[in-house]
Amino acid sequence: MKYMIMLYGSQQDYDMLSGRPSPKPPMSPEQIAAMHELMGRIHQELVESGELVDANGLTAPVHARRVQLKGGLPVVTDGPYAESQEVLAGYTIVDVTGFDRATEIAARFVNPDAEGEYVDVRPVLDGVEDLH
Repeated sequence: MKYMIMLYGSQQDYDMLSGRPSPKPPMSPEQIAAMHELMGRIHQELVESGELVDANGLTAPVHARRVQLKGGLPVVTDGPYAESQEVLAGYTIVDVTGFDRATEIAARFVNPDAEGEYVDVRPVLDGVEDLH
């Protein structure tokens, strides 16, 4: 079964990565390299095990657009959104034997040094019949 592992971040996190002013201290080039190396290693292991379906990071929330209908007409709001501290920052889709294996993989993406950081794991629907 396929599962999506969703990684979250904030505009502040993206600012830290790019060295822009932020309440959080900027990440050093070594920290950024270590993060990319970890993500690359996890994904390569999933490729080798045949469990990786897809994985991508997303651009900063400042580049997002939210589309809503109001009075039946589309209303577009440019990001970032003040009411949202965290946004989807990236995802990994795996095809594994069950929820336990997906959860085991997801735990590898959580930074043990970042208190309160989390990822979500959700099954991917293959069809409407999976809703029942």
